[in-house]
Amino acid sequence: MKIAVMGAGAVGCYYGGMLARAGHALVLIGRPLHVAAVCRDGLLMDTQSFQARVSMLASTDAAVVRGARLVLCCVKSTDSEDAAAAMAPHLDPDAIVLSLQNGVDNAERLHALLRRDVAPAVVYVATEMAGPGCVKHHGRGELVIGPSSFSDELVKLFADAAVPVTISNNVTGALWAKLILNCAYNALSAITQMPYGRLVQGDGVEGVMRDVVRECLAVAHGEGIVVAGDTWQAVQDIARSMPTQISSTAQDLARHKRSEIDHLNGYVVRRGEALRIPTPVNRVLYALVKLLESR
Repeated sequence: MKIAVMGAGAVGCYYGGMLARAGHALVLIGRPLHVAAVCRDGLLMDTQSFQARVSMLASTDAAVVRGARLVLCCVKSTDSEDAAAAMAPHLDPDAIVLSLQNGVDNAERLHALLRRDVAPAVVYVATEMAGPGCVKHHGRGELVIGPSSFSDELVKLFADAAVPVTISNNVTGALWAKLILNCAYNALSAITQMPYGRLVQGDGVEGVMRDVVRECLAVAHGEGIVVAGDTWQAVQDIARSMPTQISSTAQDLARHKRSEIDHLNGYVVRRGEALRIPTPVNRVLYALVKLLESR
């Protein structure tokens, strides 16, 4: 299958690399420095189970999505509109577009601009870009998608690439469950530049995280959303399953890039305001990250 990955960051490179390693014709769309490294040497995958260079195509031009049966949109939430505009003229009519992004509304935003169905996927993987053409994997790697005419096909496709995929009848609840994990960890990791395992050992951190989770659940309830699973248990499990991971928000700030905080804690704050539900702890974390961004 020809597969295109729009957004060759840590998430896009991990899943793209796994699919290419399984034999699919894959093309990454990313920034020039990264594209040049992949075209020259292949993608270096440093994972928990293997280290390998994986050959694949790479380009800075979104036109290479033409002919792809599957398109993985892995850009930052802040770049969804730009990505949709770049891809729209080149997508095949029967292409499956899958959003592998943080936040809960990216598929809707892509759908509005592409005027086609976009399937949301909940992503549970700890990765980072260790340099141009090199992705480092810290843990996990599973996806959650909703039922559709092509969901069984995707489950088999990813399973053959050693990527577990679960089909859920409550993808919205699963997206919110992931959003809450991000709200609990991302800002704190960004402010302190600490990995999750060390972060949770800090004095008072558990109380802050519990407050974040409580506020997020209140907003989700106000939206009429049933959040999947035991949320607090999931928060605790993250530090155990990804102890060395530094949040994507922390990585963005360290590289002096704009983060996704507007689509994480900031999203909860905005929805809380609309529903008249107080979110003071999320508001403080959001404000601190925005201040760090402005430096």
